[in-house]
Amino acid sequence: MHRFFSGLLYLAFAFVLLGPSLAHAQVTRTWVSGVGDDVNPCSRTAPCKTFAGAISKTAAGGEINCLDSGAYGTVTITKSIAIYCEGGVAGILNSGTNGIVINDSASGAPGTAVVYLEGLDINGAGTTPGLSGIRFMSGASLHVKNTRIRDQLSAPGHGIAFVPTTTARLIVENVTISNTGSGASGAAISVNPGAAVSATALISKSHFHRGNFGVVGDSSGGATGLNIVVKDTVANGFTNTGFLTTGSNIGMLVNDSAATASGTGFSASAGTTIRVGSSIITANSTSVSGNVLSYGDNRINGNGVDAIPAAVPGGSH
Repeated sequence: MHRFFSGLLYLAFAFVLLGPSLAHAQVTRTWVSGVGDDVNPCSRTAPCKTFAGAISKTAAGGEINCLDSGAYGTVTITKSIAIYCEGGVAGILNSGTNGIVINDSASGAPGTAVVYLEGLDINGAGTTPGLSGIRFMSGASLHVKNTRIRDQLSAPGHGIAFVPTTTARLIVENVTISNTGSGASGAAISVNPGAAVSATALISKSHFHRGNFGVVGDSSGGATGLNIVVKDTVANGFTNTGFLTTGSNIGMLVNDSAATASGTGFSASAGTTIRVGSSIITANSTSVSGNVLSYGDNRINGNGVDAIPAAVPGGSH
């Protein structure tokens, strides 16, 4: 009997010692709810309240899911993770700050994080508008799908700021971004890698409305190469340019898309090229400027200046 009680005391003592570490163990899937609490373990039956609360309890490569609509707060991501929220409105109010920051530079393997974001509503409205809805600084890739971003009106004023310091990839699908920009800067999507860095971007089935610029490829940060493909996407109502490339070593291919009601539909600086096919360019002050090339199957009409781009060498194949 003495041994029995001694064994129970030993187990109780061990539980006290191990309990905190077990309680803070990271799991592959966590949950958030509008009525959750961040002191919870983020399980389905005891969800957390914010993404910031859940991410610390989610293992690298894991997933955060939303049980219902809620205000889930801004978050910084430093590891591979997925945030999937298709069951309601997953709100992030980023007044005066960035909505989501991806930066794995402090991890043991910087430039390796793979991040998936789906079903989010990022709103920069407030006394001080948002800086950027999503800001990607370091990682391997960012995938954004079925998401709305709006009112990012404090500098830099981007919907998605893709500014990797290591070679990275951006994939955007079915995303709506509206009302972005601060002063003369800011874009719905800005792809501007750091020095000696290359990047690729694929943007499809998306709508960008109102602001200074729509989709921008920018190598002013010293990027060695930048490739952007845009398909089935609309850039509408931009004060400056719908689709812009500036710097050098940049190629943008736009297909089945539209540039409308902006200052200039497409603009490519020397050292960069935009190729356009099967697209609509209308109601702009100027249709195209700079090194913009056409596959010969676009609809260019109704602009203040209907500049017709030169043909792509070799045409279509």
